[in-house]
Amino acid sequence: MSDQPPKSRPTPLGIYDRPSHGGISAIEIVAIILSVIWLIGAAIFFLTLPADSNPTADSGGLLFLMTMLAIFMPVAMIWVGATAARASRVMREESQRLQAAIDAIRQAYIAQSQGRDLGNEPSVARKLDEIAAAARKTESTLATFSTRRDAAQEEKRAAPAAAVVADDQPALALGTTVEDITPPLPNEDFIRAMNFPETAEDELGFAALRRALKDREASKLVQAAQDVLTLLSQDGIYMDDLRPDSARPEIWRQFAVGARGRSVAALGGVRDRSSLALTSGRMKQDPIFRDAAHHFLRHFDKVFAGFEPRATDSEISALSDTRTARAFMLLGRVAGTFD
Repeated sequence: MSDQPPKSRPTPLGIYDRPSHGGISAIEIVAIILSVIWLIGAAIFFLTLPADSNPTADSGGLLFLMTMLAIFMPVAMIWVGATAARASRVMREESQRLQAAIDAIRQAYIAQSQGRDLGNEPSVARKLDEIAAAARKTESTLATFSTRRDAAQEEKRAAPAAAVVADDQPALALGTTVEDITPPLPNEDFIRAMNFPETAEDELGFAALRRALKDREASKLVQAAQDVLTLLSQDGIYMDDLRPDSARPEIWRQFAVGARGRSVAALGGVRDRSSLALTSGRMKQDPIFRDAAHHFLRHFDKVFAGFEPRATDSEISALSDTRTARAFMLLGRVAGTFD
């Protein structure tokens, strides 16, 4: 009988299949043959001894015991060696089959990873793709916005050189400032500008943003919001991913007239623990981020106080759903505005 390991049957995980080691192998056959040869040789030896050499009563049981040992000890050693050889062969076969199974599993995993479609990807991978897409959209929007803002600043610097400068703004004749003759920014444009353009093709969003940049206070808030949104995006925090709890318009109005602490705690509706933890850690460790955050909170407080008297409840609700308002909720809660 051959000593080669039996072939394994295919299984769902590969070719690994535990073989049955029953039956007589070549090792047992060799052990049987050696045992029989030894027993026959021992029998011939003792049967051909002279009669006066046979054990007698005088020699006692010790001679008989030694005779049995001389006959059966080699047989026992033969079978000990056969058992060890069989165990070694079994372990070698099991090791080969286990290695084959591991290789088959690895190949199946690689093939599955390469062949699966987007719909079968884990939710974590889909979330990472969504975050990357949001980052690209925000970067594109902010890059376009920066270009628009620079153009607005160039227009402001190109004002008539003869104008008298008062409070960092050009003044007209008889002390009339540009703000006095510029119509107020419509609430609809202000709200749209606070959310920033959705995409590079959002013409309405960019038009509202340009008009907001011409308003002194709104432009400061837009620039401060852009700074904090850019810094937050460096930690993977995007306002589109946040789903804060909505606060009633009357609570926003209380905040506009100076209420702070528990009475306006509903404004801190951001519940995303990872965003809060990352923002809190950076607020403590990064002085540039901390200064930008407090600068943004001050401007939001000031601009919203001027927006609230002329805004309806629906307009306040719309403003609270913008990216700028969500950044205010996140940073305000981390800064302790609502404690």
